Amino acid sequence: MALRRFIIERDIPKVGTLQKEELKGAAAKSNETLRQLGSDIQWVESFVAADKTFCVYLAKDEDVIRKHAEISGFPATKITEVQKMIDPTTERG
Repeated sequence: MALRRFIIERDIPKVGTLQKEELKGAAAKSNETLRQLGSDIQWVESFVAADKTFCVYLAKDEDVIRKHAEISGFPATKITEVQKMIDPTTERG
């Protein structure tokens, strides 16, 4: 089964003020949870704002994303499946 792309919005107060070591610890915690869940979920990247993160994941379904949030302790405030992607080169295709 192909993995689908999701954007996960996480409300985390003051996340934008976390220092490098704190972010490193958060990444380690997330990665450990991903190892526990197996090949049904992959973390692609995250964007950190003042009080939120926006994470890009590949996953089998929303349930495995919710399970990751539950185990890791990082809230999944809103989960949106990506239907299509475009970029500046789309106009040429």
